[in-house]
Amino acid sequence: MAPRGCAGHPPPPSPQAWVCPGKMLAMGALAGFWILCLLTYGYLSWGQGLEEEEEGALLAQAGDRLEPSTTSTSQPHLIFILADDQGFRDVGYHGSEIKTPTLDKLAAEGVKLENYYVQPICTPSRSQFITGKYQIHTGLQHSIIRPTQPNCLPLDNATLPQKLKEVGYSTHMVGKWHLGFYRKECMPTKRGFDTFFGSLLGSGDYYTHYKCDSPGMCGYDLYENDNAAWDYDNGIYSTQMYTQRVQQILASHNPTKPIFLYIAYQAVHSPLQAPGRYFEHYRSIININRRRYAAMLSCLDEAINNVTLALKTYGFYNNSIIIYSSDNGGQPTAGGSNWPLRGSKGTYWEGGIRAVGFVHSPLLKNKGTVCKELVHITDWYPTLISLAEGQIDEDIQLDGYDIWETISEGLRSPRVDILHNIDPIYTKAKNGSWAAGYGIWNTAIQSAIRVQHWKLLTGNPGYSDWVPPQSFSNLGPNRWHNERITLSTGKSVWLFNITADPYERVDLSNRYPGIVKKLLRRLSQFNKTAVPVRYPPKDPRSNPRLNGGVWGPWYKEETKKKKPNKNRAEKKQKKSKIKKKKQQKTVSGKPANLAR
Repeated sequence: MAPRGCAGHPPPPSPQAWVCPGKMLAMGALAGFWILCLLTYGYLSWGQGLEEEEEGALLAQAGDRLEPSTTSTSQPHLIFILADDQGFRDVGYHGSEIKTPTLDKLAAEGVKLENYYVQPICTPSRSQFITGKYQIHTGLQHSIIRPTQPNCLPLDNATLPQKLKEVGYSTHMVGKWHLGFYRKECMPTKRGFDTFFGSLLGSGDYYTHYKCDSPGMCGYDLYENDNAAWDYDNGIYSTQMYTQRVQQILASHNPTKPIFLYIAYQAVHSPLQAPGRYFEHYRSIININRRRYAAMLSCLDEAINNVTLALKTYGFYNNSIIIYSSDNGGQPTAGGSNWPLRGSKGTYWEGGIRAVGFVHSPLLKNKGTVCKELVHITDWYPTLISLAEGQIDEDIQLDGYDIWETISEGLRSPRVDILHNIDPIYTKAKNGSWAAGYGIWNTAIQSAIRVQHWKLLTGNPGYSDWVPPQSFSNLGPNRWHNERITLSTGKSVWLFNITADPYERVDLSNRYPGIVKKLLRRLSQFNKTAVPVRYPPKDPRSNPRLNGGVWGPWYKEETKKKKPNKNRAEKKQKKSKIKKKKQQKTVSGKPANLAR
């Protein structure tokens, strides 16, 4: 019987024979047979956990058969794993009751990032990771890219996979895209990825892969490169399905060639769904949303164990860098916890933007350490390009920094500030004004900035409470924006010393007006470099019913060109007639009746 979770899905293919002919070819064939045996018995799949001794023996055998005889590339294999909506507390080493043994072990053997920041919602974090730029420099300052909008990450941005391909990397994405798809040029395979397997939208059913954006706007959302992956409409849980695809990619890739794997899991974003067996350890959790969330996170933890095991088995691990990150804070109404931080997903309080993150790699110089230097998600772009021995064009203005020496060697971070965001559309702070901003800044605008120890917030930063785990009742998990309630304090400016007060309990804005003014001026300086906001209205052509029941590109360039071409032809005909009439009346620039 196939291991639970793998039913209906083909096992990863055996590795190609990468080594020389003759004797080495025979060994490669043997290795392929051995791997297929492993897969048959479930060692590289789901449902059978390996004890440490068994895992060690397995890897020793794998090393004898699979490690290539040639010298591996000097360029490291880059694996970036992005979890969705994982709260700051929701990892074992932050004190969670949820069991995450894989994450705990990888982090303990690597470098924990304990001053690491992302964005408060999905699209902004993903766009900043893949471009190395703040939202204000891509036009994505406001909200997320919605499936009905003719919008995507601007095409004039050079993406991380595109830069890595320039220096010989094979680039693959598995999981959630959420950077727009209204036209084909916006798809992952057109933005630098050799292959893509995953979803285009921000959320959806984990088993059916369907998503309704609103009544009557429903469609299938699972893609294999540029086409709907209908063959995978067979009820496999997405966390497991994505992991199996990663195993396939690694099994078929030559480890002497550098690879970039971007694994953007759907978990633990709502809807709250998980295979039944993952609930067994959490019967004591009373809150049903928290219990479901815990089961989802345990499944994700097991998935990352299987990815790590595949890296070791197929000969990638010793020259790999694994980066783990959440994309934003957790949603308390959907089971997540950011305790003891303030706020939640969708807010600029620490609970919305301070993330779980670590780096695990045999290439680290200082393993088993904690990095408390300031790190932001934009920093991965220049860091990974530098590790890949690539070049960043001089005309590209990045907001990220190369922080590898900070992480690997414990050096000071080159970063001293973070622009969390400036959203000129979100101006819901009733008491915000230019006067409240000392004439420097309109404090009705939602914005947040960190400079060294100081953090300034203006406008309405969002839901502002401190929420212990399980404190929320069993509310609907899909309405995270309900948490963005209007503040009743009448304030529109806050100042905190985050180093001394990481939980944002003591507002210092009245005590230090000079620092407030300094940070307001910094906001104003940043705002001068901002590009216009891209947030177009809904387009009815996006309805999946008009596109074969699938969410996907709907904007067709050729249909836009037909009308202009027709108009041009008509205009040419009219001009030609007018010209002929004029020629009949005029000779050598003189009226016909005067020309002799």
